Amino acid sequence: MLWQRQSLEKAGDIVRLRRGLYVVSPELSGKYIEKYLCANHIYEPSYISLHWALWWYGLIPELVYTMTSITTKRSCLFKTAYGRYEYHQVPPDYYNIGIRKILDNNTPILIATPEKALCDFILKDRYVPSRSVKSLIQYLEEDIRFYMDALLDFDASIVEECARQGRKTTIFKNLIKIIESWEQTYFPVKL
Repeated sequence: MLWQRQSLEKAGDIVRLRRGLYVVSPELSGKYIEKYLCANHIYEPSYISLHWALWWYGLIPELVYTMTSITTKRSCLFKTAYGRYEYHQVPPDYYNIGIRKILDNNTPILIATPEKALCDFILKDRYVPSRSVKSLIQYLEEDIRFYMDALLDFDASIVEECARQGRKTTIFKNLIKIIESWEQTYFPVKL
């Protein structure tokens, strides 16, 4: 059995994603390998979030090359023939907030909502100013180049759920103030 798998892999008929997980090569199957689906299955449980989700939703301008995901297991990185897959650990209670299942090219994927992707980004970033709303706005606009007008469509209740989990609570509460201000006035909060 092992020699058969090695033979198929050497011939290029199957491609290894991680130990024990393989996909049939696109040349043999005639089907494109969806990076999103790989991200959800390489390391389970996981959902796509952070940089990749923010880029996918059009909330940041930079193109992202590493598929970033959130998991309840330990953080890790996988390098495959189909790219880099990075997983970041969060507590189980926090993990379950703001995940949606969507279809992309008829492929079901688990991805964070835009609100949760931003919360995940803030949670995992080592430097996020927590003292004031003004410094958080500056961080969003200048450091991560977040499209602030997207806050008009944000659901503050998802951020509130994240804040209730007790990590970076002050920052999440400031983010809620910013979202509510954008919803009410269509302009940044007065400082």
